[in-house]
Amino acid sequence: MTLQAGVIDAWAQPANGRARALLPEVARLFEKSGAAHLLDQALSIEHTVELMDQAGVEKLMLSAWCRPEGWVFSNDEIAAYTRAFPERFVGVATVDLSRPMAAVAELERAVKELGCKALRIVPWLWKLPPNHRLYYPLYVKCIELGIPFCTQVGHTGPLMPSETGRPVPYLDEVALDFPELVIVGGHIGHPWTDEMIGLAWKHDNIHIDTSAYLPTYYPAQLLHFMRTYGQDKVLFGSNFPQLSLKKCLEQVQALELPPAIADKFLQGNARRVFGL
Repeated sequence: MTLQAGVIDAWAQPANGRARALLPEVARLFEKSGAAHLLDQALSIEHTVELMDQAGVEKLMLSAWCRPEGWVFSNDEIAAYTRAFPERFVGVATVDLSRPMAAVAELERAVKELGCKALRIVPWLWKLPPNHRLYYPLYVKCIELGIPFCTQVGHTGPLMPSETGRPVPYLDEVALDFPELVIVGGHIGHPWTDEMIGLAWKHDNIHIDTSAYLPTYYPAQLLHFMRTYGQDKVLFGSNFPQLSLKKCLEQVQALELPPAIADKFLQGNARRVFGL
């Protein structure tokens, strides 16, 4: 397989040099991934684009992060990237889950004023699974705005409880309650990958992104799903800067996916799901 132009990375965040201070739980994950130096290294917007060019990534879906203690990457910080390079960065908003009314208003602002194309909430940061009542007003607003809800599934690489990342029953219940809501579960779902694949087959509105895992380590059942009945359901993601864009794409090439499947995985599915 030869990589085609137009790769879209469905999950990334800025490298602003503040991760160790503001997200201390991720330090071990970065160290195990060989990216510990990026915890304290700030990459400029221009340098980030250079890394994308080197890897062949057309668009990086850049996510804001908020946790109970405060903002890590604000929606306005993400907007600085999308304004500087509107053809290269796509904003993914987040909100303060603990303030329901303000969260709904912030989501609407992020989409209508800042141009964000999705909402992402990382459940382990809040210790609340996605079927918790605090999420539900946001799901209604996502449907109204016509944007996907993105979340993390599977165990947590950071040393935090993993229960919130179980696809069944939590994400299953959300999809049943909101069949109109487009959902993208990031990080594959390991060790519940079969559950995640089952949900993506069961629910037309559920998709999977492969962020936080090098392609060499994609589970066999996920690769089978991608190659067959799930070819419209799986999106490429890196979790940049945890994983190198260039290394991820080199390893995708080594998977030798059929060209039509690779095109859907690397960009086609993301364009459709996020309306790019």
